Order: sequence, then structure tokens, then C-alpha cells
Amino acid sequence: MAESGSLEYRPTWVVAAVCFFIILISLVAERGLNYLGKCLRRNNQDALFEALQKLKAELMLLGFISLLLNVFQGLISQICIPSHLESIMLPCKKHTKSESHIYSPQAIINGRRLFSEESSSSGHCSDQGKVPLLSTEGFHQLHILIFVVAVFHVVSCATILTLGGARIRQWKPWEESISKEEKGAKETYRHHLHLVLERHAWGYWRKAAVVSWIMSFFKQFHYSVTMSEYIALREGFIMTHCPTDREFDFHKHMMVSLEKDFRHVVGISWYQWLFVVVFLTLNVAGWHTYFWLSFLPVILLLLVGAKLEHIIVRLAQDVDEMKKPQGEAAPVKPSDEYFWFSRPRIVLDFIHFILFQNAFEIAFFFWILWTYSFHSCIMEKKRYIIPRLIMGVIVQGLCSYITLPLYALVTKMGTHFEPVQGQTQSPVINI
Repeated sequence: MAESGSLEYRPTWVVAAVCFFIILISLVAERGLNYLGKCLRRNNQDALFEALQKLKAELMLLGFISLLLNVFQGLISQICIPSHLESIMLPCKKHTKSESHIYSPQAIINGRRLFSEESSSSGHCSDQGKVPLLSTEGFHQLHILIFVVAVFHVVSCATILTLGGARIRQWKPWEESISKEEKGAKETYRHHLHLVLERHAWGYWRKAAVVSWIMSFFKQFHYSVTMSEYIALREGFIMTHCPTDREFDFHKHMMVSLEKDFRHVVGISWYQWLFVVVFLTLNVAGWHTYFWLSFLPVILLLLVGAKLEHIIVRLAQDVDEMKKPQGEAAPVKPSDEYFWFSRPRIVLDFIHFILFQNAFEIAFFFWILWTYSFHSCIMEKKRYIIPRLIMGVIVQGLCSYITLPLYALVTKMGTHFEPVQGQTQSPVINI
């Protein structure tokens, strides 16, 4: 039976056919990425081209991880540990022999395919009265998990950029309307600034910290960015960073900057892989880690959205306090003061982590579904499954249509101005 699984006893046409299709799929993917890169360069979309290069680097890292898993699985499976350690912190409680088990067809196929390898490693350890550190089947399942997490993260980032870019493009008419007004531009700006001050700065109760935070929290769900806020922040940005260029296209600057930031978001940082390791460690039966962890991205996302809205409120209150002697309101003054640790960039780090954590939640669900079936004990109780999936959809929607557009606008209100390469060389990019 062991001989039938070796390549020595498989038809050559079977081996050649499998190699052919694997190589063909790999070449199609590689050529497709190269063609996409050429299209981006041809359209002067340098920021997205660099993001694509970052994506290729992540795929190379995944390939290296896969190589290490394949190379060292035989060595690690020969490492033996005392049998009592095998029963500590299990994701599923072990069943007795009298209890029935439910396996998915895929799990049965994997079990048959890896049975001979499993027997050799377990036999080596059983002779010593111990058990393998990690079985060959476990290596195979871990390999699939890492790949699925990376794929869902890339898909999540691409989706968020596409939907968020579509939302930001809805602000383009605001940019065009204020740009076309030459003689009445100042009056229009004063009118919109008046509306912003009336909504955020006038009234003693609005300046109370608790009240302003509560209002900021709920505002992100209803008109997260109004036309008056956009025009007021736009004017403050231009007056501070490029006062001589009154025709500066602020909307284009936002879009190109967002594409540049996408290079950072599409990657998987070391602390995100560390998060995966910590989650796998704490995913113990009875702890419901998978369920409680689904609330983390929602909480963080609402906190980030409220913080961005609160920055708009604080900037408006500063304008109200800096009135000119004639009583005329001064323009909005960009400042790093109201960002966490005076670092606007940290907001992007939060969004990056939220997207990855949410993608991991969804990927982990489908990994369990494919590897162990819907009835696996790792799924925990069925009443926990629907809330987890709903949370994932909510996070994706909120981040696309609320948090990401807010980030693109509000982070431009930082003290420092970083010119982007595509600002004057390329048209606005349809993401």
C-alpha cells in the first residue's frame, strides 16, 4: 500500500500532467501581474505600480514560507514530546472511542493521502512512548491556513481601495464647483465655514469633551463628510501649504496620496503575523476566542472613525477661537496636535491592522469550512457563526465608505505637507 503512493509507482503521464498544469497556472499568474504592471506604468499610475510590487514581494514571502514548511516538515514531525503535553490547550476536546466523529469529504481524502507518512512519524515516537510534535497532516493544514489568510487579506485591501475610491470620487463635484468660482470664491468659502462653525464650534455645550466625542461617534454614520467640511478643510490646506497656487487640485492630491498609502496597506507586517501566532495559541476549546475576537475590528474601526470626526470638530473650534479683530473667521489651520501621539500616520497603521484582522477572521472561517466541515468543533456553537460573519461584512462596509474616505481627507490636515509624484504628472486615477 505504501508503494502505491510513491512517484516510483505512479504513471509518468500523471506526474507530467500535474506538473504541466501547475506550471501553466503559475506562468499565467506571473504574466498577468507583469501585464498589469505595464498598464499601470503606461498610465503613469506609479503609486499603484509600487503597490503591485509590494504585492509581489508578499507572494514571494508566502512562497518561501511554503518552501520552509515542505523542507522541514519531515524533520519537525520526527521531534517527539511527552504524551501528556499533547492534551494541554486543545482547540477541540478529545472524544472517546465510543463517540462518533463527523469529517468532511476533504478531510477524509487528506487523511487517506497522508496516512502512510503519518504512520512512519508516529511509529518513530511511539517506540519511545511519546507523540510527534506536529503531524504531517497538521503541516498540510497549516500550509493551507497561511495561504488562505494572505489571499483574503489581499482581496480585502483591493476591495477597500476600490469601494473607498468610488466614495471619494463622489466629492469631485465639490472640488469642481469651488474651482470654477473665481470672483465669488471667498464668499462661498465664508458661507461654508460659517456652517461648519455653527455645527461644531458654536454653543458652550458643543465644546464639552464628552459631548463632542459622542457627537463625533454618531456623526460618522450620517453624513460623515459634508460639502461645507470638505471646502473648509480644503481651503485651510491650500492657504497653509500652497497659498500661491489657488488652482491646486486638492481632490486629485487626496486620490494620489491614497494610492501611495495603499503600498503600506497591501503588505503584511511582522506584528500581523505575530497576531496570527497569538490567536492560534489562545484558540482553546471553551475560551471562545474566535467569537470574542470578531468584535475587535469593529471596536477599533468605530474608535478610529470617531477620532477622525473629532479632529474636524477640534479644528473648527480652533478657528472659532482665532477670530480676526474684524470678527472674520480665520482659515482652518492644519496641525498634528489632535492626532494620536501627534502622528497622522498612525491612523493608517490602525486601518492596516483592522483590515488584516478582519480578513483573518473571514479566512479562518472558510479554512475551517474547507478543512474540517461546518460541523467541526473549532467552529464552536452555531449561534456564534452568524454574528462573526455579520461583523466581517460590517467592518468591510464601514471601512470602505466611512473610515477610509475620512482618513484620506482628515490626515491632510497634518502639519507637514508631503508632495506626491503623481500630483502634476497624471490625471485623477479611477481606482
